[in-house]
Amino acid sequence: MNNESGVYVDLTTENKSSSWWAQSANRYAATILMLVVIGSVWALLIDSRWIYLLVYVWFGLAYGMFLQYGRFCMASAVRDLFAVGVPRMAVGIMIGISLYSLIAAAVKVGGFHTVNPHPLGWHIIIGAFIFGFGIIFTGGCASGSLYKTGEGNMGSALVILSISFSQAIFVAMSGWFDKLVPASWVASATAKAMPEELSVTQGWFDIFTAGYIWDLKGATAADMLDVSNPLVASFLADSFLVTILPASLIVVVLYVYYFRKGYMRRQKLQRSVMRMRDHLSGIWAMITSSKNTAIAGIGLGVFAGLHVWVTGLLREHYGIFNFGELLADMGHKTGLSIQDTVFDPGYWYITTQEAQWGAWVMEKAGVGMRDNIFFGLENGVPSPLINAPGFMSIGIILGAAILALLRREFKWKRPSMETAIFALVGGCLMGIGARIALGCNIGAYFATVSNGDPSGWLFLLGMVAGGYVGVKLFNLWLSWRASQFDDCPL
Repeated sequence: MNNESGVYVDLTTENKSSSWWAQSANRYAATILMLVVIGSVWALLIDSRWIYLLVYVWFGLAYGMFLQYGRFCMASAVRDLFAVGVPRMAVGIMIGISLYSLIAAAVKVGGFHTVNPHPLGWHIIIGAFIFGFGIIFTGGCASGSLYKTGEGNMGSALVILSISFSQAIFVAMSGWFDKLVPASWVASATAKAMPEELSVTQGWFDIFTAGYIWDLKGATAADMLDVSNPLVASFLADSFLVTILPASLIVVVLYVYYFRKGYMRRQKLQRSVMRMRDHLSGIWAMITSSKNTAIAGIGLGVFAGLHVWVTGLLREHYGIFNFGELLADMGHKTGLSIQDTVFDPGYWYITTQEAQWGAWVMEKAGVGMRDNIFFGLENGVPSPLINAPGFMSIGIILGAAILALLRREFKWKRPSMETAIFALVGGCLMGIGARIALGCNIGAYFATVSNGDPSGWLFLLGMVAGGYVGVKLFNLWLSWRASQFDDCPL
């Protein structure tokens, strides 16, 4: 047929092409899911104890699907707020942590709690600031980079690569930088009894860990208030006081500063005559303004809580504290730490397993990576084939890929040179920040604050501050680029 410009358009050919892609995308999605099912069955046939690893895989798939469905990313939340004044993603995050906190409280009452409070100190704000600064230039946080990789974004894959190697190098390096650490850290570190394989007087991160972090204390609100009743401690102190109340206040602030004015204009309301009912309607309108983001927040909160419960059940069933014990029993001791442990948080976490990926590759290249606390004493360097949290990150990528294919949102995207540089540099900053803060936007904030640990709010504060500075500098960069383009002669 002819369109208005007189150009002939073969709609039959376009429809056939669209239909072919739809069928292919469905097949690709089904193939990914089938491969995960086949791999799971194969692992269980070899040894039923691999179910512990498979729990991470399948929860990773769920996280990836919800992240992709709601395009759920804390980098987007910070950027949208400070760059364009849109609170949609930030509201979704508040919904997610509130629901997670309720399920986490029920899990704690049931005796299957796996999340321990983080040491409380200045390192959280500093590390979170560096992390928040980095996410603005990569365009994705730790979880956002994973789900965007599942959508075919190779720039996000570079972020993951950079996060992995920057962490591995950062925690294992030593040299002139060691001389910058305070003498009190060195004295405290050397006073602690350590295995002969390790030396905490070399390597600044070991001194930081043994001489500073280990001297700090972490506590939930229930611990601080010395609440002994399990119901009161879990639901009132940890869930309501630490998570739901602050999250609700943040939602109100977001409404007042970022949503109310537009809502009043659309509803033709005057501030002087607005009643409480009008404001509540406005808050509800803000929450429901993006259904997908709200649903993603609900799903992530529910599944993150269930993940803690299922992992706790399995630990009780096998009588273990750490997955390394199961691996040792199954004959997989290579890659375990000195204590026969591996990184096994028992809940949604991201950056540490990526550091293990980088360390494993570096070990294969002949670089010693286990003469330090982070890998040698605590987390080990397991093969990616038996790294349970690592499979959770892979699951996020695959889950996002499945849903992106089904929603026709999958597309291979190759980054430009500028985008690639931003991805690598920003990812490096994210990795360094995550190690200083002892976690990323998931492990140090989302999962932490949802389990009654107020240190998560310090991470959010630092991340938002870093993101704010990052947005301002990024806008200056864009303005400079635009001016260079305008000054170019035709």
